[in-house]
Amino acid sequence: MSTQPDLLYSEEEEALRAAVRDLLTDHCAPADVIARTESGTPHDLALWKSLADGMGLAGLLVPEAQGGQGATHREAAVVLEELGRAIAPVPYLTSAVVATEALLACRDEELLGRLASGRTIGALAVGLHSAPGAAVEAVRVDNGTLHGELTGIADAAAADVLLVPADDGGLYAVTADAVTVTPQVSLDLTRPLATVTLDGAPGRRLGDAEPAVRRALRSAAGLLASEQLGLADWTLTETVRYLKERKQFNRPVGGFQALKHRLAQLWLEVVNLRAAARAAADALATGEDTDVTVAVAQAYAAPVAVHAAEEALQLHGGIGMTWEHPVHLYLKRAKADSIAYGTAGAHREALAELVDLQAP
Repeated sequence: MSTQPDLLYSEEEEALRAAVRDLLTDHCAPADVIARTESGTPHDLALWKSLADGMGLAGLLVPEAQGGQGATHREAAVVLEELGRAIAPVPYLTSAVVATEALLACRDEELLGRLASGRTIGALAVGLHSAPGAAVEAVRVDNGTLHGELTGIADAAAADVLLVPADDGGLYAVTADAVTVTPQVSLDLTRPLATVTLDGAPGRRLGDAEPAVRRALRSAAGLLASEQLGLADWTLTETVRYLKERKQFNRPVGGFQALKHRLAQLWLEVVNLRAAARAAADALATGEDTDVTVAVAQAYAAPVAVHAAEEALQLHGGIGMTWEHPVHLYLKRAKADSIAYGTAGAHREALAELVDLQAP
């Protein structure tokens, strides 16, 4: 019997939110993120250590018996909301969600424990654009070593271990020092992409690639909606605050009715996105109607996040067009997220099949 999804936040989830937000407020200022994107080290590994080691957030999805926190996707979604609000350059989604889910499917406890502690960063070597259920690139297995090139791998530069699908149907663990990681030009400078080249790299078979990758990408798509929610919520809040302070003709810009209408429309979209994102997190946690709920969330999330960031950039006027103001980081993340783990169109097509609603 199907139960109604719980869209509300529990006291524990709100406490978790407050703790993560306090840490990010102190250690992830927008100016620092911008400075980091201009450096050769886009990832903030000190912040990652505080989140993963200090707060234990890398192991939220891992059972306590395997060294994790034994929490659910609901708690991970709250963390991703806050990371989205701050555009934090840490490999949380790629390591603590995507790689971790793949390892849970393979039941590899040794590597799972290392990822749960945060001391090892993992990355699934599947292009960031790959939707759940889509065919993924695989490398060639030859005499026990791996050969091939994989592109569009998010956070590969920060990874200690890569989980690589191979043409024999297996998923292999490959250490980062056994491959060549070449940075790609990325629109989103806070989640850089790279090409991973394997030339006779040794790998340890973890299990079957297809179910592990499918599980990982489904969780990624569902929880990405929470990151997009945090991003949209921050851009709306900051835009409202700015328009209350900015004056034109000796009155606050926010008092003009045309702008009020635009903000009201955006507020409605963000509220609806919150419902969709919470439903996806709850569905992943309970296993109820998961495929449908994740597809609904991703079909809705990307356009809202992009719209919120575009409105923020426009309504901030001239200052919004500058490199010093962080709104460009939010717009780039929103645009990159709109194709991550499947476009809105791909999820709408998947949803149509799931509910047997075929196109005319």
